[in-house]
Amino acid sequence: MDVISIARPVTGPASRFLSGAGLLLRGIGLYVRSPKLMLLGIVPALISGVLYLAAFAALVWFVDDLAALITPFADDWSTVLRNLSRVVAGLAILGVGGLLGVVTFTAVTLVIGDPFYEAISERVENRLGGTPGAVDVPFWSSLRRSLADSLRLMALSALVGVPLLVAGFIPLVGQTVVPVVGAAIGGWFLAVELVGAPFYRRGMRLPERRALLKADRPTALGFGVAVFVCFLIPLGAILVMPAAVAGATLLARRSLGQSTKEG
Repeated sequence: MDVISIARPVTGPASRFLSGAGLLLRGIGLYVRSPKLMLLGIVPALISGVLYLAAFAALVWFVDDLAALITPFADDWSTVLRNLSRVVAGLAILGVGGLLGVVTFTAVTLVIGDPFYEAISERVENRLGGTPGAVDVPFWSSLRRSLADSLRLMALSALVGVPLLVAGFIPLVGQTVVPVVGAAIGGWFLAVELVGAPFYRRGMRLPERRALLKADRPTALGFGVAVFVCFLIPLGAILVMPAAVAGATLLARRSLGQSTKEG
């Protein structure tokens, strides 16, 4: 498959980034206009949302202890410097925890809601003219592949999160550059994860979808970063996830050179 020719960029990076973000808005429009899609989407997101809110609340509860644990070098410092270092450490822990939560929330929710989101994605594709090159993939086989790919992406996001945690200690950079880099990296992982369903329907695995998205990275980043920012809003992930799946279906079709117009 000639990846470059299928997804060749046609405008500037900034325009493509905004166009990618616009796919999320289109996904929201498709989702809210269909009560059936809304019913399909809310159950798995609610289950994951409750689990992750509980996990983040626990992180907040123990953040002081964790900050002290990773800053033993500050034990002999003055009270002001010791407290300041641990406040910075606590903010870094919460920041990285939020990043990992946003990224892994997608993977976990997709596993829980695999049949629900598969149905949403398929119905969106039917509105756009069907699925060219569709293959019959048994449910358990699809779930197993989805889980394996999700675990791979979660591992990669964790590897990225560790350097970001360290960089979070750097004054100014840790509070300015790191969040932007984190949003870009988190957005990329979200885009790769969310387009899984339409690619699986075509018999395509993680390496193929990653290559196609790389062929037009600004569009994929625009979509992923928009989803990432929405997921940072309290309850945003629960509300936006199904629409993000619809938008990801549009992104997958665009990367494959297929129609994204209803008709």
